[in-house]
Amino acid sequence: MGDFRPRTVWLGHPEKREQRYPRNVINNQKYNFFTFLPAVLFNQFKYFFNLYFLLLACSQFVKELRLGALYTYWVPLGLVLIITIMREAVEEIRCYLRDKEMNSQIYSKLSTRGEDGYCRQLHCLCVNQRVPADMIFLRTSERNGSCFLRTDQLDGETDWKLRLPVACTQRLPTAADLLQIRSYVYAEEPNIDIHNFIGTFTREDGDPPVNESLSIENTLWASTVVASGTVVGVVIYTGKELRSVMNTSNPRHKVGLFDLEVNCLTKILFGALVVVSLVMVALQHFAGRWYLQIFRFLLLFSHIVPISLRVNLDMGKMVFSWMIKKDSKIPGTVVRASTIPEQLGRISYLLTDKTGTLTQNEMVFRRLHLGTVAYGMDSMDEVQSHVFSAYTQVIKKTTKQLCNILSSRAPAATKVRKTISSRVHEAVKAIALVHNVTPVYESNGVTDQAEAEQHYEDTCRVYQASSPDEVSLVQWTESVGLTLVGRDQSSMQLRTPTGQILNFTILQIFPFTYESKRMGIIVRDESTGEITFYMKGADVVMAGIVQYNDWLEEECGNMAREGLRVLVVSKKSLTEEQYQDFEARYVQAKLSVHDRSLKVATVIESLEMEMELLCLTGVEDQLQTDVRPTLEILRNAGIKVWMLTGDKLETATCTAKNAHLITRNQDIHIFRPVTTRGEAHLELNAFRRKHDCALVISGDSLEVCLKYYEYEFMELACQCPAVVCCRCTPTQKAQIVRLLQERTGKLTCAVGDGGNDVSMIQEADCGVGVEGKEGKQASLAADFSVTQFKHLGRLLMVHGRNSYKRSAALSQFVIHRSLCISTMQAVFSSVFYFASVPLYQGFLIIGYSTIYTMFPVFSLVLDKDVKSEVAMLYPELYKDLLKGRPLSFKTFLIWVLISIYQGSIIMYGALLLFESEFVHIVAISFTSLILTELLMVALTIQTWHWLMIVGELLSLACYVASLVFLHEFIDVHFITTVSFLWKVTAITLVSCLPLYILKYLRRRFSPPNYSKLTS
Repeated sequence: MGDFRPRTVWLGHPEKREQRYPRNVINNQKYNFFTFLPAVLFNQFKYFFNLYFLLLACSQFVKELRLGALYTYWVPLGLVLIITIMREAVEEIRCYLRDKEMNSQIYSKLSTRGEDGYCRQLHCLCVNQRVPADMIFLRTSERNGSCFLRTDQLDGETDWKLRLPVACTQRLPTAADLLQIRSYVYAEEPNIDIHNFIGTFTREDGDPPVNESLSIENTLWASTVVASGTVVGVVIYTGKELRSVMNTSNPRHKVGLFDLEVNCLTKILFGALVVVSLVMVALQHFAGRWYLQIFRFLLLFSHIVPISLRVNLDMGKMVFSWMIKKDSKIPGTVVRASTIPEQLGRISYLLTDKTGTLTQNEMVFRRLHLGTVAYGMDSMDEVQSHVFSAYTQVIKKTTKQLCNILSSRAPAATKVRKTISSRVHEAVKAIALVHNVTPVYESNGVTDQAEAEQHYEDTCRVYQASSPDEVSLVQWTESVGLTLVGRDQSSMQLRTPTGQILNFTILQIFPFTYESKRMGIIVRDESTGEITFYMKGADVVMAGIVQYNDWLEEECGNMAREGLRVLVVSKKSLTEEQYQDFEARYVQAKLSVHDRSLKVATVIESLEMEMELLCLTGVEDQLQTDVRPTLEILRNAGIKVWMLTGDKLETATCTAKNAHLITRNQDIHIFRPVTTRGEAHLELNAFRRKHDCALVISGDSLEVCLKYYEYEFMELACQCPAVVCCRCTPTQKAQIVRLLQERTGKLTCAVGDGGNDVSMIQEADCGVGVEGKEGKQASLAADFSVTQFKHLGRLLMVHGRNSYKRSAALSQFVIHRSLCISTMQAVFSSVFYFASVPLYQGFLIIGYSTIYTMFPVFSLVLDKDVKSEVAMLYPELYKDLLKGRPLSFKTFLIWVLISIYQGSIIMYGALLLFESEFVHIVAISFTSLILTELLMVALTIQTWHWLMIVGELLSLACYVASLVFLHEFIDVHFITTVSFLWKVTAITLVSCLPLYILKYLRRRFSPPNYSKLTS
């Protein structure tokens, strides 16, 4: 941050620029052209596994240590490196092309060439265009002189933000005049705070010179989207100085836990290699140049650490990635990090964003509750008829006779109907007035904008607001007959079902704030002169404002349990004198210098007493498809789900209930706002006393807890069945992921769809981006990209589980293959007086781990223990993997013992049964070894695939065919004899049959969980 400085930006005068701007590009690449090869090689050789083989290959240049042809060591190592470099290169090229597409987006500029020859430019942005850099808002085409921004990609909030242009520049006759005036913007140094800004705008050629203060209301931050009109702005920050970039952490090179475990096992194998080599030299009594003998034995037994392991695992990862992409049940899924698919099989914590990830960010009006009667979606026609009757009563009353007839025929019924009608009408009218929504008219090809605005054309009207909740309420009032058709800073127009226009003067507006949790408006009805104060807000604050009633708390609870966002609507009629008195006190409070906000709040609260409760409204934020069953699957799989969102506490809690992230029978502990160490201590103690309780905490309180009681807070939070963190900044999201990894040591998966989720996605062990209508920033930075949240279930339960189990089987089998041949070498050397002479040389040793056994062993990547439908139906199978049993020290030891047994049987059998020539030992033992490997693959496979059968037959055919060319190592005449066939058969049966019997007995008396489901 030390390089960042405040700056002065002159409008249209680039020659006066004081400092260079960083390049304004999106860059998700890990390498550049010059660092690619060194960085990839470093990442390969920093692991003991590959460094060992590099040193091994280099040792063959020393004459005293050479055991065979150079290619026997350099070819396998070169193959490993080439495959790795190619894979990384392909991923980097794809990443480069994705970034290039984003960086090539075209924007309009307002430009002119001055007398000094410099080209003067300002940026123009249209509706639905993403802001490319941090800018100061200079001018808008909107008549009301403001515009709305969608900021969900920056801060996670669904509310649209109102932005105001610089007053001085908005008053200019045309946009072109912006480049003719002599003016500049002073901006503070770039910082991480997306909610505040300090700057000034100065016009020097004015009379007198104009100096305006600039705040957050005058900014257009990068990664936000213009939601209304056309705007003109001047760029103040670019590249690494952008607020959005400063809130994003650098991508890290992710290494899977599985790779680290395999690396650990190779270290153990290397230790075994050193021990075996020392034992061999010790048995020679350290005779002669024993130190050279140690190195020769290290090279001779080098196959204990299998170089083909890395190649097989890397190729396996590519196959798993291809399977994920080609799965028709999760269309559009993209694997951007093909090095960690097996990580998906061991996730313990899933951290998800809310807006656009769990929800569609589309609000739907669901319920109107009047206390004695409630209206749902199926009874809105009744509300419509009540509203219609309320406005037709005026016509009926003009005919006194008609009114008398009605009252004489059914007095009681009419009275009841009128009461309900008037209550419904009052509620609908209040909802249609208490908001910050502005109707905007656009040309639809038939009617131009001016004509549509003049005649309030329905087909051309769209609503703009800072919250989708408010838009849904206004759209609902339109659907039942009372339509908002016009609004400016001082007035509002409603149209009744009969077509009459009602005019209201806006006297005061009290906007919604996070602290007040309510908003109010005072309007005067132009037709009657009545002044009414309307208010709506959260039930927790409105309960103390409205008159006493016995149903508010109960019904709010009922609606909240249905997952609805509840708002309480109330009103209060004011006389002219009451309003004038209030206005005088309100203006006085706003002029005060000290404690202004407190004095203003006190004056407003004097009105907020004994208000008439009109109704409750229930709005639902539509969940993404199948979010509930997906979360249920994850929960049953033993995965704890945390929701991290930038949205408000009430909204986040409501969505968590609606999505069943918090189940019906779970208690919720809402962490009180804390600002000091003492408050945090008391609240943590209160939370500690609760058991099996979901936690809801705000970002501010979280920061205080992590500052003073990090260990205690994380310990308590990790015990919760679900955690909801609201008002989280992007950096806080990443911090939570990091703390979970450090404190628990478990694998984390982060899911999000917005730019504000990128840090979290990149910090997690597995980052999943949801590619939707909110843009591609998260999906581009993620390891895996899905089109819907519900695809996450299959990605983890099926592909994650299969990838991990297959990788574990593959790695253990490759280790077994290498240990077998190393055991045979140890037996051979022991029998022949501990000589450091290789048993197999040249092509035999390379062919063993490639064409003779590669296809069957690698075909294990197609194996599966249960069908995908069963894995989805029984997510408990996933829970078994969280303990890491498929690849553990226990399973590793079992495979080591199997390898020692089989290698010893084959070698001793060959030594026992060979007749006269040494070449017969090679023929019998090597053939038995190949057949044993092929049979062991068949023993390991749980579900046969036709490619597995092809692999087995192809390998056998390759070996038989190659015998013709291997006369240097194998006696071709001997292998055609009956003696050779029965000896090989006997050795192979003794090495494999006991293992087949043990496998049968284990499945019979102690079957694994998956076998119970498949039987």
